[in-house]
Amino acid sequence: MTVSERVSREEGSSDVVRRLRGGTDMLTSAALRRLDAELDWYRSLAAEDRSWIGLVAQAGIAAFITWYEQPSSGSYNAQEIFRAAPPELTRSISLQHTLQLVRIVVEVVEDNAVQLAEPGQQRELRDAVLVYSREVAFSAAEIYARAAETRGAWDARLEALVVDSLVRGVADDSVRSRIAALGWSGLGATLVLVGPAPAAMDERRTSDLRRACRRAAADALVGIQGDRLVVVLGGEGDLRAAAESLLPRFAPGPVVLGPQVRDVGDAGRAARAAVAGQLAVRAWPGAPRPVLADELLPERMLNGDPLARRTLVEDLYKPLVAGGATLVQTLEEYFAQGRSLEAAARALFVHPNTVRYRLRRIAQVVGWDPTDAREGFVLQIALAVGRLTQTDAGHSGV
Repeated sequence: MTVSERVSREEGSSDVVRRLRGGTDMLTSAALRRLDAELDWYRSLAAEDRSWIGLVAQAGIAAFITWYEQPSSGSYNAQEIFRAAPPELTRSISLQHTLQLVRIVVEVVEDNAVQLAEPGQQRELRDAVLVYSREVAFSAAEIYARAAETRGAWDARLEALVVDSLVRGVADDSVRSRIAALGWSGLGATLVLVGPAPAAMDERRTSDLRRACRRAAADALVGIQGDRLVVVLGGEGDLRAAAESLLPRFAPGPVVLGPQVRDVGDAGRAARAAVAGQLAVRAWPGAPRPVLADELLPERMLNGDPLARRTLVEDLYKPLVAGGATLVQTLEEYFAQGRSLEAAARALFVHPNTVRYRLRRIAQVVGWDPTDAREGFVLQIALAVGRLTQTDAGHSGV
C-alpha cells in the first residue's frame, strides 16, 4: 500500500468515525425500536430496566466507535459496556437476553452501514462490527459466568447458615426470609434427615449432592457440619420415599429422620430431634436405616435430650392418662408380668381378651403398640418419665 493509499484509508476511516459519532443517537433509537418490536421479554421489563438497557445499547455503540477508531488500544470488555447499568440488571435479563441485545445492536449498525460509510468503507465497517460483536458476546458470557459463580458461592454460604440456624433452634423471621431467598417454595410438609457425611466432600461432590436432593423433592436444603450431613426436604409428595432414595448419598452408618412437620417454620424442631437421634442412636445397635427420631426417644432422653423427655410426657404419657386409669393400670401390669397377656389377666382378675382389647385401645390412643417389642419399650420409658414428672411437680408444689 502506497503512502497516498494509506492516507486515503485513514481519512476514510476518520470520516466513518465522524458519521458513527453523529449517528449514535439514531442507532440507539433504532436498536430500542427493534428490541420493543421483536422481544417479548424486553416489553415485559419495568420502565427503569428498559431505560438501563437503553444506556447499555448506547454504551455498546460508543465503545465500538472508540475501538473502530483505535483498534490497537481499544477493548472488547463487555464489563465496560455494562458499567452504565447497575449490577442488579443481570438479575433482570439473562445471558440469552444479553446476547439477543448484542445481536440486534449489531444488525442495526450493519443495516445502517450504507448511510454511515462510503461504498469502499462499507465492507470494512461490517467486518469490524462482526469481529467486535463476537468478542463482546464472549466477554458478556464470561461476566454472567462469574456472576453465577459468585451467586452460587453466596447461596452455598447462606444455605449452610440456614441449616445451622435450624439445628440450633433459631426460627425467626430472618431465617424465614433467608430460606425464601434460597428459592424454598413453602408448599407441603418438611422432613429432616441427618447422618454421616461422605468423606472428601469437595465442591463438585457437594453440588452433585444438592442436585440429587432437589431431584428427590420439590424443595431441599443441604448442610455439611463436619462429619454430619443434614438434609431438609420439602414438598407435597412422599417425603419419606424421597428421603430413602437419598440414603446412598450418606456415608455408612445410621441415618435419622426427624418428625415430619407442616412447614419449614417448624423444621427447627425436626432438625434438633434428628440430630439428637444421631447422637443417641449408638445405644441401639440394631436400629434400622433410616430410623425415626421418635423411635429413639428413650435413647435420646437418656442422653440428656430435653425435647425427647418433653415428647414422652406430652405425646405419650398424658394422652395415656387421659384415656383412663384402667388403661394405665393394664399397661403397667402387662410390663410387670413380662409382657404376658395371661399373667397380666390373672393379676388384674380379667379375661386375657380384656387385656388384649385394652392394649389395642392404648395403641389407638397414643399411636404406639404395646405388643411390639420396640414400641412397648418406648411406652415403658414414657410411663417411667411421666411418673417422675408427676413426682417432680408434686415436690415443687410443696
